Amino acid sequence: MKTPFQRFAGAFAATALLSATPVWAQTLNIGVIGELASFDTSQVSGGTWESDVLLDVFEGLVTQNPEGEAIPGVATDWDISDDGRTYTFHLRDDAKWSDGTPVTAGDFVFGWRHLLNPKNASKYAYNLYPIKNARAVNTGELPPDALGVVAKENGKTLEVTLNEPTPYFIELLTHYTAMPLPRHTVEKYGRDWTDMDHIVTNGAFKPVEWVSQSRITAVKNPEYYDARDVALDKINYYSTEDRNAGISRFRAGELDVLREYPSSRYQWLEENLPEATHMSPMLGSYYYVFNQRQGEPTADPKVREALNLAIRHQVLAKQIMAGTFLPAYAFVPPGVHHYTHQELPFKGQSMDERMARASALMKEAGYGPNNPLDLTLRYNSSDEHKKIAIAVAAMWKPLGVRVHMQQAEATVHYQAIAQGDFDVARAGWVADYNDAENFLALLGTGAGNNYGAYSSQAFDQKMTKASTTLDAGKREALLQDAERIAIDDNAAAPLLYYVTRNLVNPALTGWQDNPVDDHLSRWVSFTP
Repeated sequence: MKTPFQRFAGAFAATALLSATPVWAQTLNIGVIGELASFDTSQVSGGTWESDVLLDVFEGLVTQNPEGEAIPGVATDWDISDDGRTYTFHLRDDAKWSDGTPVTAGDFVFGWRHLLNPKNASKYAYNLYPIKNARAVNTGELPPDALGVVAKENGKTLEVTLNEPTPYFIELLTHYTAMPLPRHTVEKYGRDWTDMDHIVTNGAFKPVEWVSQSRITAVKNPEYYDARDVALDKINYYSTEDRNAGISRFRAGELDVLREYPSSRYQWLEENLPEATHMSPMLGSYYYVFNQRQGEPTADPKVREALNLAIRHQVLAKQIMAGTFLPAYAFVPPGVHHYTHQELPFKGQSMDERMARASALMKEAGYGPNNPLDLTLRYNSSDEHKKIAIAVAAMWKPLGVRVHMQQAEATVHYQAIAQGDFDVARAGWVADYNDAENFLALLGTGAGNNYGAYSSQAFDQKMTKASTTLDAGKREALLQDAERIAIDDNAAAPLLYYVTRNLVNPALTGWQDNPVDDHLSRWVSFTP
C-alpha cells in the first residue's frame, strides 16, 4: 500500500506524463496567507503575503537571487562616492514596463515621491528615510522635489543622495517600497491605474486578474529584460488563510507551494511528505504589541512588565508550537549581521520569582480580585495565532487578567491595530534587510508600523545617533543600547522567533530556502 506521499508524488508524475500541452508545467499555484491590500506599494501593510506577489510583478534597482541575496535588478551597476552618501545607478537600456514603455530613472523618482507623499499615509515610508530630505517630504515639511533623488537627462541614470552613509542601503532597495511606478499610467488613470484593465508592471510577471479574497493571477511579462530565462507562463496566488485546507489542496496537487503551513502539522508533514516539507531558520520575530496611547491600561509600564513576566516562552515554542518556533527573549532575533543579541532581564529566573513580581506590579497598578484587568487581544485568523493567544491568555489569568479575543483576516486586523483599536495585538516582522535597524525602527516614534505608539526620546536619540555613526562597532553599540531601552520599557512582548515553514512541490527547481523567506518566481521552473 502506498503512503500518502507516494500517492501525492505519483499524481504529480502522472499529470506531467499525460499532459499533452505545457500549460500545467508552466503554471505555478501558490497558497499565500493573506489578501493583498493593493498593487500601489504605498498602500500595503507589509505582510509576507504581499511580498510574494509584489516582488514578482515589480522590480527595483536591486533584486534578489534564489538565496535571498541582493543582485542587480533594473540597475546593471552603481557607483558610491568616497563619503558613502551619493549613489549613482546605471539603468538597463532594455528595462521596460509591460506595455513596452521604457523604465526610466524618472519612474523611480516618481515612485519614491509617491510613497513619501503624506497624503498616501504609507506605513512603510520610513524605509526611504535614509535618503536626503525623505522624512521632511513625508511629514509635509518640504515639497516632493526636495527629495535627494535626481534623474539625469539621459533617463537611464539615477543619482541618490543620502543623509548619512547607510551600510544596508543596497539591501534596503530590494524591498517593494523602493520599486518604481509607471508615471505615464498613473498620470493617465489616477487612482484607477491599479485596475486590471490599466495596470502595467516591470517585473517578470504582470497581474491580469484579481478575484477578491480568492485569487490573483499573473502572467509572464514578455517585455521583461530577462523574459527568455523565465520558465513560468502563469502564476496563481490563492488566498489561503485556512492552512489546513491549504495542506489538503497541496496534497491534491492544486497548489505547488503552500506558504507557512501550521506548526501543529509539522510532525505529520515531515513523516508523510518529507520531500515537500521545508523548515529553516529565518530572521523574523513574532510578538505582541501593547497599546500605549493615553488612557489605555497597557500604557502603564507596570502592567506591561507584569504581562511580559508571566509569558512562558519555552512552553509556547516547545509545547504549543511543537518546536516549529524558537523562544524569543528580545525584539531583534539572533543571527542579524554585526549585532550582539540582547535579552529580557528576567530570562533564567524561575516562574515563581517572575509571577511573584508580576502579581506585585499588578497590585501597584491598581488591579486585583475586586478590580480585574479586562484586555482585548487581537490576532489575525489562523489556527496557530489562536493557539498562541489562548495559551498567553491562560498565562495571564493568574494575574487576574480577563482576556477578550478578537480575530479578523490579516488585512482587517492590521488596519484595526494601526488605528489603535486594541489593548494587546499580535504582530510579526520578517527582515526586509539583514540589519538590527530594520527591527528596531518599528519602535521609533511615529513609525508607520509602530502599532502600539511606543515613544521614547532616549530610544529615538540612540537610533538617530546610530544612523549617523560611520564606525561599525560604535554603531552596533548604539543599536544595542536602543534595544536595551525598549526592553527595559517593555515596549512590546517578544514571544517567538520564526523559522520558514513551506510546502514545496518536489518537482520545482530554483526554489531555495533562505533567511528572509523571499522567493521570486522568475527563478522557478518545473523539472521535466
